[in-house]
Amino acid sequence: MPRYSRILGTGSYLPPKRLSNAELAAQLAKDGVETSDEWIVERTGIRARHFAEEGVTSSDLALPAAQSALAAAGVTAEQIDLIIVATSTPDVVFPSTACLLQQKLGAFGGAAFDVQAVCSGFVYALTVADAMIRTGAASKALVVGAEVFSRILDFKDRTTCVLFGDGAGAVVLGASDTPGILATELHADGRHSGILCVPGTVSGGKVLGDPLLKMDGQAVFKMAVSVLEKVARSVLEKAGRQESDVDWLIPHQANIRIMHSTAKKMKLPMDRLIVTVDEHGNTSAASIPLALDTAVRAGKVKPGDTVMLEGVGGGFTWGAVLLDF
Repeated sequence: MPRYSRILGTGSYLPPKRLSNAELAAQLAKDGVETSDEWIVERTGIRARHFAEEGVTSSDLALPAAQSALAAAGVTAEQIDLIIVATSTPDVVFPSTACLLQQKLGAFGGAAFDVQAVCSGFVYALTVADAMIRTGAASKALVVGAEVFSRILDFKDRTTCVLFGDGAGAVVLGASDTPGILATELHADGRHSGILCVPGTVSGGKVLGDPLLKMDGQAVFKMAVSVLEKVARSVLEKAGRQESDVDWLIPHQANIRIMHSTAKKMKLPMDRLIVTVDEHGNTSAASIPLALDTAVRAGKVKPGDTVMLEGVGGGFTWGAVLLDF
């Protein structure tokens, strides 16, 4: 009998500090950086974001998101035999954020590791977990996207610092006799690594290069719009489904214009597009699971719905997952 994986529960967490565009603009103005709510909303659709307090790490954000997903799934931490954390802002160089989360959860013994694909990270992690469950390498997986992007932002660059936020989202994935995750596809093209990157590292106790985020916004926009449509159509074809079968499109929450463009190209009405970028900003690997959990708890995404998850990120990476919820 074929073995599949299904999402059993979702969870998310946002740090309490919410920063509106106006509040952020006022802070930036102190350093001579000019922006406004109107400027940010017009270009991105973002109205607010959440920032973690000093000392709060990705694993700290991941913990309540994971606990919420476990509760929703009716699964205990001890039953989890695989933890994958997608993050570009790990707590430390090593051990992995997944191992630190495992310690905090008390879910010892199973495999635990991080996946680094930036904003595509959750799609990558979910694909890996699905493959491990299908092959019998795991039975119940906790897949988390968690980020503290506020730590790597250049607050003198208004084109990037207004875009990002902190947060975490999680799902519990379990083995099933009936298909849940229907098709997945991952891609990367390292030739475009320079259009979105943090070109710094640690060596000999010193930072080499620049440890703050750099982005060529126009190049990222063009690349994202192109690849998202292609990968979405590809996973539909793999699953033997049509565009009209998609009940909900949950893309990486980076920019409302990219999201609207993708939905239009897939001929999906805008009321099937899940949007949280207005309140969360771009939370990188956390954005898709955050949006999924928000939609589930709002009563939008229901059991039996067909959902398309897709993301693009630095690397340049991209991918999609089609699933029956």
